[in-house]
Amino acid sequence: MGPGLPVPVYCDMSTDGHVWTVFQKRFNGSVSFFRGWNDYRNGFGRADGEYWLGLQTIHVLTLRGRYELRVELEDFENNTASATYGTFALSPNAISADEDGYTLHVGRFVDGGAGDSLSYHHGQKFSTFDRDQDLYVQNCAALSSGAWWFKSCHFSNLKRLLLGGAHLSYANGLNWAQWKGFTLLPCAAASMTRIPRI
Repeated sequence: MGPGLPVPVYCDMSTDGHVWTVFQKRFNGSVSFFRGWNDYRNGFGRADGEYWLGLQTIHVLTLRGRYELRVELEDFENNTASATYGTFALSPNAISADEDGYTLHVGRFVDGGAGDSLSYHHGQKFSTFDRDQDLYVQNCAALSSGAWWFKSCHFSNLKRLLLGGAHLSYANGLNWAQWKGFTLLPCAAASMTRIPRI
C-alpha cells in the first residue's frame, strides 16, 4: 500500500450496515497460515479466498484515522459470534513498524457473543516461528504452528491450524478462548476494520 502500489482487498458491505475492509479470511484451510515473518509482513493468499492482507498494509491503513476492529467467528454448527474493538492500530507511533514488531493496539471492547480474547494481547509484538517476540520462555509461534501477537502465549489465535471440530490437545488450533475455550474450535474466522462515523 502506498503511492503506485494498489492492494486488492475484500470489502464486506453488509455487516452491521457498514463497509468493512476485511484483512483476514479463513474458512476452509486451503491456505497455510504457518508462515514466516516476510509472508506475514507482506501478505499472502487472495482476497477472493482465504487470505491475510499483510502487517505493513494494515499498519499503513490504520494510520489514516481512528479505526475499529471486528472479529467474526463461526463454529461447526453454524453458530456465529463477534467481538468489536472501538480502537485498533498496529505500531501507530513507531518510526519503523517492522522494527517495532507491528505492536497490537486495541481498546473499547464491545461483546457480540464471542467474549474478549484479544485485550490480553494489547501491547504485544507480532511473532512468527522465525521472529520470536513473545514473552514466553519458548517460541509460541513454533509451538502452535501459527503466528500472533503472543504474550505467554495466548487467549486467541486466528492464524493456527483449522481443525475439524473438538479435539483433546490443548489450544492446538484456531481459537478464541472466551467463546469456545481451547478445545472447541471455530471453523471460520474473519477480521475486518473500518473508520467509524462520528
